[in-house]
Amino acid sequence: MLFLFDIDGTLLSTVGAGMRCMEAAGKEVFGEGCHTGGVQFAGRLDPLIMREMLANAGLPPSRENIAAFRAAYERRMLETFQTPGLGRSMPGVHELLKRLDAEFGVTMGLLTGNFEKTGLLKVRACGIDTARFQVSAWGDDSPHDPPERNHLPPVAVERYRKKLGRDPSRVVIIGDTPYDVACAKAHGHIAVGVGTGKFSREALLDCGADHAFHDLSETEKVAQCLLSA
Repeated sequence: MLFLFDIDGTLLSTVGAGMRCMEAAGKEVFGEGCHTGGVQFAGRLDPLIMREMLANAGLPPSRENIAAFRAAYERRMLETFQTPGLGRSMPGVHELLKRLDAEFGVTMGLLTGNFEKTGLLKVRACGIDTARFQVSAWGDDSPHDPPERNHLPPVAVERYRKKLGRDPSRVVIIGDTPYDVACAKAHGHIAVGVGTGKFSREALLDCGADHAFHDLSETEKVAQCLLSA
């Protein structure tokens, strides 16, 4: 089995630090016009967020512009996350991950809109051991242009196949937004919603989640749901 967890709003919260760093980076490199006004963050890919911020500034999403934006963003994030206690894990996350660590036949990974370097920075800042996530798909891993979150599950499955030499018996995607649910259902995977972000448990069920929880604090109940999904 392959369990793929979203990061922001699902495993942890950095209380908007990532968004503030991205806006500061955009303004640093491209001026005040490169702002987050009208840009949705929850469940979105970092490259798409950057494209929309560049559009706010009237600039094209060229490879050079994205590269400069990303470098400034990574620098801002590294500086910001030197401050201890900036992020926090969501309720029950540590206990659930520890419970799944002990389960035979389970591979855990991340499926997220974050870039790898900054995504792992957030996870580590919340005291979560990143070594347990063996197979992941990141925000810039889409093989298509424009990228979509729906492109990421096949990337993770292919990495699982290369690592273990077989297909996963089941794939379960755990996330806090309709984007997480949609990318699971687009490929026939199981979608498990978590109401710790901007969307409630009921809203995630309404948009197609197979299962949903208010949070991950009921460790055994959530674990049994994932293992039998």
